[in-house]
Amino acid sequence: MAMRNRKIPKEVLAVFEKYMKNNVRNLKKEQALDMFEKEFGLDAEQGEIMFSTFDKDKNGIMSIWEFQQFYMSVGDCAQDVINKFKEIDADGSGKLDSEEAKEGLKSLKTATGRNLEEKEVDFFMKSAVGEDGMIDLGQFTNLLYTLKLYKAPAPKK
Repeated sequence: MAMRNRKIPKEVLAVFEKYMKNNVRNLKKEQALDMFEKEFGLDAEQGEIMFSTFDKDKNGIMSIWEFQQFYMSVGDCAQDVINKFKEIDADGSGKLDSEEAKEGLKSLKTATGRNLEEKEVDFFMKSAVGEDGMIDLGQFTNLLYTLKLYKAPAPKK
């Protein structure tokens, strides 16, 4: 069988299916925003940013595959990612300029516990910035995922 196994993890389906209608594995934008708010604690603006970031084909619909990308990127850590973003966003503009992003990246640790080197920071800055030279929450989320920097904190007992 040459086709890739396209099985969707149970935890991804469990969240997504709560918002689906008529067994269609797509969410209209308002359903997706509702899901982002209820399941991941995003506010309206954050939901919009995440929707536009992960709606890869820009058709205004979040497919199960697009949602899986979001889930694999942030999963249950959405609030932690958002808090980290806000912490780095020193001027509270909702976007990171290159100085904020550089400082922020320097403060993060890789999965192996080391800090990023200057050349790594520069490389990731180039790959993450939008056309306006800024990094929004969606680009930041993708960046953390690419860096594999984000590890969920151990559950509190």
